[in-house]
Amino acid sequence: MDNKSIAGILYETADLLEVDGQDSFRIRSYRNAAEAIEALPQQITDLIEDPKQVLAIPGIGKGMLHNLNEMLHEGRLSLHAEMLKKYRPSMLDLLKVQGLGPKTVALIWSAYQVCDLEGVEQLAREGKIRELPRMGEKHEQKLLKAIEDYRRIAGRFLLSVAEIQAEKIAEHLKDYPGVERAIPAGSLRRGRETVSDLDILVTGPACGDDGEREKLIEHIIKLPGLMEIIARGENKVSFRLRGGMQVDVRFLPPESFGAAMQYFTGSKGHNVALRQRALKLGYTLNEYSLAKLDDQQVVAGKSEEEIYAALKLDYIPPEMRENCGEIDAAEKHALPRLVTEKDLQGDVHMHTIETDGRNTIVEMAEAARERGYKYMAITDHSKNLAFANGLDDVRAVEHIRRIRTTGEKIEGIRIFAGIEVDILADGSLDLSDSVLEQMDLVIASVHSHFNQTAEEMTTRLLKTIENPNVSIIGHPTGRILLRRDAYAYDMDAVLQAAARNKVAMELNAYPDRLDLCDRHLRMAKQHGVKIVINTDSHHTSHMEKIRYGVLQARRAWLTAEDVLNTLPVDRFAKAMKHDWPE
Repeated sequence: MDNKSIAGILYETADLLEVDGQDSFRIRSYRNAAEAIEALPQQITDLIEDPKQVLAIPGIGKGMLHNLNEMLHEGRLSLHAEMLKKYRPSMLDLLKVQGLGPKTVALIWSAYQVCDLEGVEQLAREGKIRELPRMGEKHEQKLLKAIEDYRRIAGRFLLSVAEIQAEKIAEHLKDYPGVERAIPAGSLRRGRETVSDLDILVTGPACGDDGEREKLIEHIIKLPGLMEIIARGENKVSFRLRGGMQVDVRFLPPESFGAAMQYFTGSKGHNVALRQRALKLGYTLNEYSLAKLDDQQVVAGKSEEEIYAALKLDYIPPEMRENCGEIDAAEKHALPRLVTEKDLQGDVHMHTIETDGRNTIVEMAEAARERGYKYMAITDHSKNLAFANGLDDVRAVEHIRRIRTTGEKIEGIRIFAGIEVDILADGSLDLSDSVLEQMDLVIASVHSHFNQTAEEMTTRLLKTIENPNVSIIGHPTGRILLRRDAYAYDMDAVLQAAARNKVAMELNAYPDRLDLCDRHLRMAKQHGVKIVINTDSHHTSHMEKIRYGVLQARRAWLTAEDVLNTLPVDRFAKAMKHDWPE
């Protein structure tokens, strides 16, 4: 079990204890422990053999140490299981619905003994929720909308969550003798922002012989976190993980691996167009091979590269396979050279302990330097984010001085002094222009008043973009994947203004956001707006999440020329002052 899994169980236990009406101190102890473990830079499994190290973690006492040992050695927490037995697993689904916190769920349970989504929805439709204390008709209608939204996103998982699960499954498979390759395909490989299920393709001697394959399946069934076998066939085993994700593991002969990888990577539209092209050229293409139509002689199948070559196409990277013109471009040798992680020279959206980050300026700078970056920026929050201890004018000026003083002491990387300033409801910023003028770069972000009309939000953003101190619009649509929709505004008008004022749009790489999305990134490129790929790091360990942003940029066909933080340091500094390269 990794830190995320352990923290998840502790969070669920705290919620269920709250539903159960237990002592608030006990509930808080589980939440504190979950937060502490979630924020750990190293895995708790690496520390558990030394109790002193674990007890040194804030929020972990002797009782919680016992719980951690139980989870790591038995794969479960008895209290968590006891609460699930009392309230049934469906209670956890209820707690995922916006507006249905533990107190509300406890209220519904106490009055109606209902603990599932369908039951609560029926109560709301019958007007029974409004009869409860502190409830009303408006709350009831919001609840019905929240249930509808939850159903729309249920069964989807963040790209980062799917990637972690795929890596664990691949490692488990490779531990078995006779497995040579275990590689994820599907929407995960294409870098889709959310994933519904996993396809893992496996080759090696263990996949060939019937008896060996059965032994391999028995090994797969021992995977930690596997909750249910869905199907078990000759060439495939399907199962469901704790949390609901479905996984299909497919066993393949080496000669079909490339064809299967192409087929199961998708997308459906790309595959349909590719099969039609194959037919026109006298071939048939499926998950087993590319073969001649007349005599079924196999032409290609071992690798994707040979399949695309046989179809007279340049190799198409997985991120581009969405049937958006990539086949025509590959035929004309006109595919762009997509941006890569190696192209990035810096990351310029980071927070420190001065506001809501977990590390110092020095620690963030050293971590950025270790990644090979030539520059980075400290961009702590401004005063409107009071819960994040945001900076007012006086503290912001002092922070600029600290950043620059630190920059003089650390060799090998340039530290820009920046800020993530709040865009207020009327489009003004919550720090004075005289302070913002002193910054090397200014990221302006919306953190409040998400429910403005599209017209109000458009006016708000246009005013911000006109401010000469603003370099970048941060996480430009405000969405949080699977939790909060993007706020509405006229994207064309905003991008036109950004191009005119040379204000860049951020691609926030944090996997909960991935904002802008690939569609909006393509729009930005069409309008001539430059992109900056950032992690919004609040801890040194968050910097590695930059790869998720790069994946989205590649899905949008962006090149290094479209991304400002591929520029060398001096040229980037000018770009932050509206001097973009031609």
